[in-house]
Amino acid sequence: MRQAAPFLFMLIVLSGCQSMSGDARPTRGDTILLSAKHCLSEYLDDLDKEHYGPCLRITEVDGEKPVVQEDGFIELPVARALTLETSCVYRHADGTPIPLTVETAEFRITDRTFTKPGLRWYLHAQEKARGVIGCKPTLSRSTYPTYKTD
Repeated sequence: MRQAAPFLFMLIVLSGCQSMSGDARPTRGDTILLSAKHCLSEYLDDLDKEHYGPCLRITEVDGEKPVVQEDGFIELPVARALTLETSCVYRHADGTPIPLTVETAEFRITDRTFTKPGLRWYLHAQEKARGVIGCKPTLSRSTYPTYKTD
């Protein structure tokens, strides 16, 4: 039995680690996680290449510089109205930013936007990765564009 105890302990630890979700990081019971920076891209089957869409970065939360965690997310409270200031930039075909395309936009969060704590959210510069102009922040639970380009 003594020889089986270390093995059993290691088995329990490993199975516990495997059941942990890599997508969720523990948050306080009243917060969500919002990506501080997110870039859209879309794979174009007909051209057999990746199209690099616009990138969005959150520059302020209610007039304050956001605290960005190691995983690239900002912790925000649920059921609270906030104003986010964002900066968007388009990218060249190689993925590098095009400085002349930088644009800012405000995004308002209402007290009903985030109602369930612990979830990860992404703020996109647009609903599509290509064929769009300007900075029109769109909130999503997905890292992918809301719409694929036709």
